[in-house]
Amino acid sequence: MARAMFCALFTTGILAIGCAAGNDATTPTTPRAASTQGGVRLPEGARLVDLTYPFDDRTLYWPTAATGFVLNQVHHGPTEAGFFYASNDFCAPEHGGTHLDAPIHFAEGKSTADAVPISRLVAPAAVVDVSAAAARDVDYRVTRADIEAFEREHGAIAPGTVVLIRTGWGSRWPDRRRYLGDDRPGDASNLHFPGIGEDAARALVARKVASVGIDTASIDHGPSKDFITHRVLLGADIPAFENVASLDALPARGALVLALPMKIRGGSGGPLRIIAVLPP
Repeated sequence: MARAMFCALFTTGILAIGCAAGNDATTPTTPRAASTQGGVRLPEGARLVDLTYPFDDRTLYWPTAATGFVLNQVHHGPTEAGFFYASNDFCAPEHGGTHLDAPIHFAEGKSTADAVPISRLVAPAAVVDVSAAAARDVDYRVTRADIEAFEREHGAIAPGTVVLIRTGWGSRWPDRRRYLGDDRPGDASNLHFPGIGEDAARALVARKVASVGIDTASIDHGPSKDFITHRVLLGADIPAFENVASLDALPARGALVLALPMKIRGGSGGPLRIIAVLPP
């Protein structure tokens, strides 16, 4: 009950800060600035967990991506005026590393990256651990029975919950062959990693979850050719988070997730900075 209260109160506070920032683009929204302006303070003992992989030359992208993450240095060093200055250009596909799949990615007419509601990105989390099953079967697909077993142990998944699937695949990052099951560039025909099955996806839609994340390269398992889980979840306007890091650091219940993607107008996805706030 205490954890549920923490998530409810903190979510309300974060959304209030977001609304205030939306009304005044100059309003600071860092934790320090928020607290000094009467915003929400983290309870004593609460912890922040970064669920995001860095973007660099080791970042994993889908094998058919034309490029990976590219950082080009524009300037790094003293200027003619004598002060230090650093600036870079970067280029990257929308889908790779820790990232958002906006519903438009697989569902015509659904939300683009800039239109995904904040309420789907900031919400209490339920972490469904299928790592034991995935260790036995690299192509494991989460089932409706897995969702129901979680609920028997931890309580019903309420509408508006961020459901995170822990397969244990994070321990393989960024080894391309171990993480994706294959390391041939340009070839996605022989991938092997766990994902979410169609019946589980439909169960999550029925529960009206806010969003769904996973610690693998796709919410569909590696061998998928029809991407039915993408079609079911994104078709219900439920966004997905892929390549989520450090899920082993989260409890089954009690964390609050803040998943803030790059706000690309009309985008089908984009790089994601996702963190979790753990209660005391």
